[in-house]
Amino acid sequence: MDVAVLGATGDVGRQICTQLVERRILPTTSRLQLVGRLDGASGRAVHGLRADLIDAYDEHAPLLDVALDPADVVADVVVVAAGATAPASAGAPMTRAQLAEQNLAAFTAYADALARYGSGQEVVVVVSNPVELGVAVMASALKRHRVIGMGAWLDTLRFRREIAVSLGVRRHRVAGFVAGQHGDDLVPLWSSVRISGLDVDERRRAVARLRGGRSLDGFGAEIASAKEQLAGLRDMGEAFALIDSWPPDLRVVARPWMTHQSGAKTAAGTASATIDLVDTILDGRDIVVAGQVALAGEVLDRTGVLGVPVVVGQEGWSRVLLDEPAPDEVRRLTAVADRIDAANAPWLGGHA
Repeated sequence: MDVAVLGATGDVGRQICTQLVERRILPTTSRLQLVGRLDGASGRAVHGLRADLIDAYDEHAPLLDVALDPADVVADVVVVAAGATAPASAGAPMTRAQLAEQNLAAFTAYADALARYGSGQEVVVVVSNPVELGVAVMASALKRHRVIGMGAWLDTLRFRREIAVSLGVRRHRVAGFVAGQHGDDLVPLWSSVRISGLDVDERRRAVARLRGGRSLDGFGAEIASAKEQLAGLRDMGEAFALIDSWPPDLRVVARPWMTHQSGAKTAAGTASATIDLVDTILDGRDIVVAGQVALAGEVLDRTGVLGVPVVVGQEGWSRVLLDEPAPDEVRRLTAVADRIDAANAPWLGGHA
């Protein structure tokens, strides 16, 4: 199967391309299409990236192709990593509305091109932010079950890691999902947490201990307070040590935010989670992940984009698996879904 990476020369796109080749996700007979813009800097850089990847991984690299026009994108899996990203620096970050304004044109151009020139069978993985807007635009032009945003999966992997660290176990022993919106409006589904080796009562006690009597009803205020505390610290070591003292779900939000504030980026982690999702799709087996998808009443009777646990396979996502969320999870999911709808509404226009 073939993969195309839109925005291949960006920070995340380059990591995705490199990890796809380095981890040998694609056999040498498959094609990796590196997609840039003819009228942008990537129109030149994408050729250099192709040469660099061949130079580094020639013995096991897939066939490397360059595309500079949305109409030329052809692949079984299309990864959308094109567009502007939030700057990695202290101070006021680029807002979701500003990202939407800058990235809407790219979302629309590629969605329209895939609808017109694509096979109709490709699976689209949206990485670019706002991921919920990207999913909405793509899903309106293509089949909604073939479009999934990877933000909820990245948040889920972070959630599992933070729980594992708190319990002193490896991440693969922890199951559980994050839903909602990628970023501050994520919804940690504590009711979905399972820990290998612990029975039901032991798991309940462990989760109760990690949560410390907290409810998601106050999670938004906790996030705002955490950012305020971190913004007042100049010592990065002190800031990350403070984050380490917080509950796992709060760390899921605070740690990547602080990473950006430090001047670094989360490109490696974002790319790794994307590769996990792409590998799952290419593998052909149905596996439960979390992702932003366009709903049509499957969860809380909602119509619109929301991050939820879904079954994913070679044909995209097939169904939602969200069994009896806790009351505080339902309340936060509902509020987050309303905010996503409100944020997307001004930009969708003909793609609504």
